[in-house]
Amino acid sequence: MIKLLDKLPSEECPKLVHRVVDGVCGRSGPRRTDYGERWSLAEWVELMNTLSSLIRFAVGRGCSDQEIQELLSDLDTSRAEAVLQCVRSRFAEIRHALVDRTNAISSTQLQDFNWQLKLALSSDKLSALNTPLLNLSLDLKENGIQRSVNIEMNKEELQTLISALEAANKVMIKDKVMDY
Repeated sequence: MIKLLDKLPSEECPKLVHRVVDGVCGRSGPRRTDYGERWSLAEWVELMNTLSSLIRFAVGRGCSDQEIQELLSDLDTSRAEAVLQCVRSRFAEIRHALVDRTNAISSTQLQDFNWQLKLALSSDKLSALNTPLLNLSLDLKENGIQRSVNIEMNKEELQTLISALEAANKVMIKDKVMDY
């Protein structure tokens, strides 16, 4: 309900939007008490959720000014311009905060990897096996601590891993294209 922003005088709108951006960036966001009794508690929560979601969406998707204005079409021109100016001026800061939030999901990072292809000629159960096996060694860093993980895969498991990595790569390429 972005329309709830109409209850705020247009000259106070930039201050509120910048405070919402502060909240999105992990700092102290706006407090309802600073804006009197313009909104009920339910309206305040709805407005804050709507504004912060809109800001995260616009920056996360790399929306153009025109696309942001379309998202703000329910607002009058001065308020829509205040939101647009704030998003435009703090775009890099918001983007950095969103990336940090996404990176915080997992603290494990791949530092290096090594692979080795082996051919298992036989086992204790079969005299003639002839199965190719891949040994994959991953050097990971988790919370500043280095550790190594070794994985042995057969052909089918390797194919599944390759398919998953290709799908992840397609998503990354799509996101990079949307960034530009």
